Amino acid sequence: MPADEEQIRTLIERWAEAVRSGDMSGVLADHSEDIVMFDVPPPYDGVRGIDAYREAWPQFFEWQEQGASFQIESLDVTAGDDVAFAHALLRCGTPQELADRPENRLRLTLGLRKESGRWVVAHEHHSFPYTGTDTDMGTEAGGGDVASEREVRLLHQQWYDRTAAKDLDGLMAAIGEDIVSYEHEEPLQYVGLDAVRAVCKRGLDAASGAVGWDVPDLTILAREDLAVAWGLNHVRAEQGTGETIEAWSRGTRVFRRQEGAWVVVHQHLSIPYDPATGEARTDLHP
Repeated sequence: MPADEEQIRTLIERWAEAVRSGDMSGVLADHSEDIVMFDVPPPYDGVRGIDAYREAWPQFFEWQEQGASFQIESLDVTAGDDVAFAHALLRCGTPQELADRPENRLRLTLGLRKESGRWVVAHEHHSFPYTGTDTDMGTEAGGGDVASEREVRLLHQQWYDRTAAKDLDGLMAAIGEDIVSYEHEEPLQYVGLDAVRAVCKRGLDAASGAVGWDVPDLTILAREDLAVAWGLNHVRAEQGTGETIEAWSRGTRVFRRQEGAWVVVHQHLSIPYDPATGEARTDLHP
């Protein structure tokens, strides 16, 4: 058994190092195809299967790039002939979060089984302790709901991906039926899903080649069933001539949770203008 326990310990430490470095291949290694993960953020019934497990990590990597740590402090392993489990405590949080609550730890339990002579992780369970304060259960000390923030951030990533794929239906999936959108162009407001869909379709059709969109400095504040996100929109569109047009604008979006899912109920986009000429400054860059 000691040899098995040492193999499992090495496997887990290697996995934690891959998480820290954002190495997706390393994170997926030594995990079963039917992995089930109970994570801190939703979905509430867990992440099921290796494909869903893979999709759960990019958002965490983005958060980790803010300077967050993911460091094993203690690890205990118990191994049988073909089944094993491990439990660990990790320092996991941004420098500010760890400064505010230095005692807080991420709890990790792993279930493993032996397949064809090698150990693989079949189950992961991550959680933070609940102490009855507003800063627990996925809520930041500053008042933001961490789980909800990650959901909204993931929704933005889905928009980026669907834009690149020119998937209009995918872009509309999280737009509320009653959305009110202040777009760059007239009229003053677009009301309803169909009106916003028409705007997005024109934008996709205008690019004869590749198109991309993201918000590099995205900031999100989420609380219970309401969230707001803002940042600078970076749009890239390839023209028929092969030229790629880039543009920056300001964007604010308001979300409401409906039937367990976040939808956009308001969007406000704008481009600065030169007060001397009255012309829009589409040439500005951050």
